[in-house]
Amino acid sequence: MKKTFPKMQRRAVNGVFLLNKPLGISSNAALQRVRGLYRANKGGHTGALDPLASGLLPICLGEATKFSHYLLNSTKRYQTTIYLGHSTTTGDTEGEVLLEKAVPVLSEEKIQQVLADFTGDLQQVPPMYSALKKDGRPLYELARQGIEIEREARPMTIDAIKLLSFSENSLTLDITCSKGTYIRVLGEDIAQALGTYGHLTYLHRIRTGHFDLIPSYTIEYLESLSELEREALLLPVFAPVDHFLKIQAPEGRAEYFSRGMESNIEHEAAAEVLVFEGEKCLGLAEITDRKRLVPKRILNL
Repeated sequence: MKKTFPKMQRRAVNGVFLLNKPLGISSNAALQRVRGLYRANKGGHTGALDPLASGLLPICLGEATKFSHYLLNSTKRYQTTIYLGHSTTTGDTEGEVLLEKAVPVLSEEKIQQVLADFTGDLQQVPPMYSALKKDGRPLYELARQGIEIEREARPMTIDAIKLLSFSENSLTLDITCSKGTYIRVLGEDIAQALGTYGHLTYLHRIRTGHFDLIPSYTIEYLESLSELEREALLLPVFAPVDHFLKIQAPEGRAEYFSRGMESNIEHEAAAEVLVFEGEKCLGLAEITDRKRLVPKRILNL
C-alpha cells in the first residue's frame, strides 16, 4: 500500500528574510526552501542569482511581495573574481573554454587605468546565457541549443569598482552597479581591455538596495530554528521601502484608506509615502498637489 503524507499547511506569513543564498541552487529553489520553512502562502525573491553565484537574496513573504519590485530595481554590490587567460561559453566556470590568449604582465597602475574606463553610465550587450526572452523563450534555452541571436545593448551604470587583489592571472573586484548589469559580461570586457580573455570564477552579492548581507542567515541556519525563532528574523513588510517618508493616516480615515478610498490631507505633495495607523502600516500612497491622499498599494495585515 502506497504511503501518503499530509500536505504542508500553508499560512499567512508577512515579512522579509535576508537570505545568504548558497552556491549550487537557483534563486527560485532557494526561495521555495525558505518559503517552505516558513510555511508561507506566498513568496518572491528580489533579483535572481545564478546557481554559480552566492550571497544576498532578499526573500519577500506574503504582503511584502507588494514591495519586492523596489529591490529588483535597486543598486547591487558584488565581489567577484575574474580568471584571466581564457573565456568560456557562459562567461563563468560552467561553460566550455571558448578563446585563449596569454595574459600580459599586470600592474596595479595598469589595472586601475582600465577599471576607470568601466565606471559611469555605459552600454552593455546582454549575454546569451541570461533569462531575457526572445519570442517567449529564455535566451539561455536557445544558447544551450547552439543558437545565438542578435541582442541590443542596454544602458547600465557602474557606480564604483574597487580592486581588492590581483595575481598574474586573476583580479578580485568589489563592484557597485545598477539593475540590469551582467557581471559576467563586465568581467569579459575588463579582461579584453587588459589585453586577454577572462571569465568569472566567483560571484558573491553583498548588498541589495539598503540591505547588507548577513552571512549567518543561511538555509541551514533557518532549518536549525523553531518557527517562532524564524519569525523573529523577519523584517517588516515595508522594509524594502523603509526609507520612504512615513505619515499617519488622517484621523478617522484609516479604514477608508484600506478600502482604496482617497482622503483629504494637510501635507505637501509626495509621489510615494508609507501610510500608518499608529504602528500598523496600511500601505503606500501618493499625495497629490491638491492635497489628496491616494492609495497605491494596500496591505492586508
